[in-house]
Amino acid sequence: MVKPALLVLAAGMGSRYGGLKQVDPVGPSGEIILDYSIYDAVQSGFGKVVFVIRRDIEEIFREKVGSKWENRIQVEYVFQDLENLPAPYKLPAGRTKPWGTGHAILSAADAIREPFAAINADDFYGRSAYALVAKAFAANPDPVKRHFMVGFTLRNTLSENGTVSRGICVKDANDLLTEVTERTDILPAPGGKAQFKDADGTIYPLTGDEIASMNFWGFMPSIFDHLGGLFEDFLSKRGTELKSEFYIPFAVSELIHKGIISVQVMNSSDSWFGVTYREDKPVVQQSIRSLVDRGVYPTPLE
Repeated sequence: MVKPALLVLAAGMGSRYGGLKQVDPVGPSGEIILDYSIYDAVQSGFGKVVFVIRRDIEEIFREKVGSKWENRIQVEYVFQDLENLPAPYKLPAGRTKPWGTGHAILSAADAIREPFAAINADDFYGRSAYALVAKAFAANPDPVKRHFMVGFTLRNTLSENGTVSRGICVKDANDLLTEVTERTDILPAPGGKAQFKDADGTIYPLTGDEIASMNFWGFMPSIFDHLGGLFEDFLSKRGTELKSEFYIPFAVSELIHKGIISVQVMNSSDSWFGVTYREDKPVVQQSIRSLVDRGVYPTPLE
């Protein structure tokens, strides 16, 4: 049986956080969040990790991340370049913003031929997410059309230190995803609830029980062809804009609505946490310390 791959989206610098947060230590022995993600993937039977990075952070990324794992799992690097566009599209003058998570995943099309999980580099998902996806890949009833997503309870994904953006998900009675709506400016509200603000400043309530997509996707390799077509559509309509982005939740929703793919939603039993703002770091450190104390992880990771 082919082992799945782990695709890590790590090209961002984390402007709100200040600095290259992907290599900022949070574990008791100097581990970074990504170390725990790779460890959990290895423990769940993944056979390869592919990092999507920018060329200007390659050296520090190889030193801080790749060098620690190259003897335990196959490691590859791909680059999310602004100029990496299908013909006849060209980079518009003045564009410096990356093309988004959908483009980041497309950047790995030549490196992945097996089922793969796509994750953010700076999010801690917990081992059950990797185990759920690996098991789903092995039992996939439709290896061409069926893909997967691990969701988390919204209230458990918020920060007390500022707003966050989340993909709010809706699923049907068969646990198949029907909609992903990107919501920005989400804040916690009293009683475990939440709220978000739309583009015109109107505030809307949320229950806190919503399923949040934290960009933990389980894709079959057929997704690359579908994303390629949607990205060309995106470029034809918005490719001359300087800040438009091709988001993976948008792409998945489009493909679902067209009947091209189906996505099974699986709920993780673990708590998600991440460092969106620098003030989040102590909470993450305390959470990891607790997991180490409970014996979930060794220290140092081995």
